[in-house]
Amino acid sequence: MLIRKFKINESGLNRFFGPLEAKILDILWNDVEMTIKNVQQVLDQEKLTNFNTVMTVMNRLVEKGILQKRVEGRSFLYQPIQTRVEFLHTQSKEMTNELMDEFGNVVVSHMLDALEDVDDELVAKLEHKIKQLKKEL
Repeated sequence: MLIRKFKINESGLNRFFGPLEAKILDILWNDVEMTIKNVQQVLDQEKLTNFNTVMTVMNRLVEKGILQKRVEGRSFLYQPIQTRVEFLHTQSKEMTNELMDEFGNVVVSHMLDALEDVDDELVAKLEHKIKQLKKEL
């Protein structure tokens, strides 16, 4: 699943989702499965949120392929299709590939410039990757 809209001026999950979508995902990534009512109760601790609004947003996230739902008794249980780590890995990889396709070497140069306080482990990984790429050429 690739999120097509990336909001550069936002932070965290709000870069990919609307504010309520991001809050709902944040809640669900911290639990196993939850009903709409359970999610609403957690949201209500911060700000009262209408049940129908929560239901609409959660079902849209199902339609987008972000959440899955299953029936248990008379309730639906929702959970993310990917973990937070898997989601961020997938999105960052897709964004990097798209930036490389669009801007090529300029992107690599900017990414290297952005590496001010790099730890030794990351430098070693980069060196290893460069060696692999040179062998393939």
